[in-house]
Amino acid sequence: MKVFSCIIVDDDEMDRLMVVAYTKRFTALDIVGVFDSAEKALFFLEKNTVDVAFLDIELENENGIELRKKALTIPCCIFITSHSELAAETFMIDTLDFIVKPYNFIRFEQAISRVLEYMELRHKAALFETSIGGDVVYLKVGNEQIKIKMHDILYLEALKNHTIVVTDKKRYCVFSFIGELLQDTFFESFVRIHRSFAVQKKFIEKINATEVQLHNNTKIPIGRSYKDNLNLIL
Repeated sequence: MKVFSCIIVDDDEMDRLMVVAYTKRFTALDIVGVFDSAEKALFFLEKNTVDVAFLDIELENENGIELRKKALTIPCCIFITSHSELAAETFMIDTLDFIVKPYNFIRFEQAISRVLEYMELRHKAALFETSIGGDVVYLKVGNEQIKIKMHDILYLEALKNHTIVVTDKKRYCVFSFIGELLQDTFFESFVRIHRSFAVQKKFIEKINATEVQLHNNTKIPIGRSYKDNLNLIL
């Protein structure tokens, strides 16, 4: 069974512990972060890819809705809040479910069923699939499967819930998160150097403190949180 990573964000300790306890009952979910503020969650997300987010709305400083707007790369978002009047607003930002406090395990279980069903559908959609043998990947672009040679791909660029796959000749818009692509072994020749960019290692010509230059003179910024990734290949 595939395991999906998740984070929990709630500034109320008892509510946090309840979500943690409920979540641990599902072997398909792996809690990778528990936070009491949006700021801490966003700092974590700069370096990590997450499948599911359980978010409270009423947080200090920055609320859960603003957090979600900045973390749209997370495929599944479930709000758990006492503010039922904000349900409509949250569904404008790709919310899978909205749980109103107080709630019980049965209601939480219903939400998890939706999560697992949604993630299975994403998988079956075959956003991309590798060919049998050869240096080729099939990317789903619109309603078509486009064959691209892996050694032609220069870099990947994240664009909201899409990824731009860039070659010397063309750019392809793929409905898949950059983190999902990079998790596949077919993309193991790429290194992520920024929250929005991953480059194929063999095309790197120069590296300085702020950017990477590829063999075709394309310059791509280096994210502060990703410098260690480059140190591993130097």
